[in-house]
Amino acid sequence: MYKILAINPGATSTKIGVYIDENPLFIEIIRHEGNELAKFSKAFDQFHYRENVIYDTLKKRNFDLNELSAVVGRGGTFNSLQGGVYEVNKKMIEDVKKGNVQAEHVSLIGCILAKEIADSVNIPAYIVDPVSVDEFIDEARISGLPELPRKSLSHALNMKMVARKEAGKMGKNYEEMNFIIAHLGGGISISPHRKGKIIDANNANDGGPMSPQRAGTLPVTGLIKLCYKNKYTEKEMLIKVIKRGGLTAHCNTDDLREVIKRIENGDKKAENIFNAMTYQIAKEIGAMATVLKGKIDAIIITGGMAYQEKLTKNIKSYISWIAPVKIYPGEDELEALTLGTLMVLRGDIKTEIYK
Repeated sequence: MYKILAINPGATSTKIGVYIDENPLFIEIIRHEGNELAKFSKAFDQFHYRENVIYDTLKKRNFDLNELSAVVGRGGTFNSLQGGVYEVNKKMIEDVKKGNVQAEHVSLIGCILAKEIADSVNIPAYIVDPVSVDEFIDEARISGLPELPRKSLSHALNMKMVARKEAGKMGKNYEEMNFIIAHLGGGISISPHRKGKIIDANNANDGGPMSPQRAGTLPVTGLIKLCYKNKYTEKEMLIKVIKRGGLTAHCNTDDLREVIKRIENGDKKAENIFNAMTYQIAKEIGAMATVLKGKIDAIIITGGMAYQEKLTKNIKSYISWIAPVKIYPGEDELEALTLGTLMVLRGDIKTEIYK
């Protein structure tokens, strides 16, 4: 029996969970006020603040850290890594501190939080399938401009977890299967998984379907002209396409439930935008089917939006002819972190080395 503390630092919250093997002993979602986080200019600057909040929460639970077998933190936007479980090492922490990463995001301090707490009781600390998992085939890296190679940034943690679950239900290992997985959240990642590797994916910030917050693929020449109209700064344009695109831009909300409610009340514009997003998701799934040359064991739809049957039903109407469609609603990162750690503790896999 193993006890594992899982830590997921997010933009406005810190989620922690203590698991006994696969089963949660307790889960806490610690909300952070915007004025508190505004004091910190970089992700690393939040480390001590979040560490203290975690210790305070565990203390209120009267939980003894000496009972733990391991601590695991969310993996962030490091430079490109193969998928797997990594033991947190000095090089990983140095890269976060020095900013030697692909993008600034608070998930980067997940490894440091895990390491500090683990070291206090002399147990290992891990990360699992970070955002920067890069298993692309060579063809997937090339764009139409040499200066702009395609980057592998995706919801790898949740996608690989649901892939392993579905493979297990089929009596096989993830490494034997071919899947297309669509993670539908505030951003959308759609990726072909071939024999346990994510060989391509749309970077949700750069392209693919529009989502509740992301603009998705845009008309390139129009985008360039918009940038040069002196109407927006560079920062404003990035916010426009990453945080205020998609449903937010068209419907002034990033809540899919609200859009569906408007459709039920006869809002034709909301229905048109909803249908367009559904169409784009299905089209991207179809494109990834060609990457796997039609050899697909299942298409998996996951993420927060997968709870909405109206959405999944519409997507299935486009793609069910390609392969069986499986629905795994939600994105339980704490569970995914724990399951990855258990595979190491039980000797099912070996840890990868961060270099």
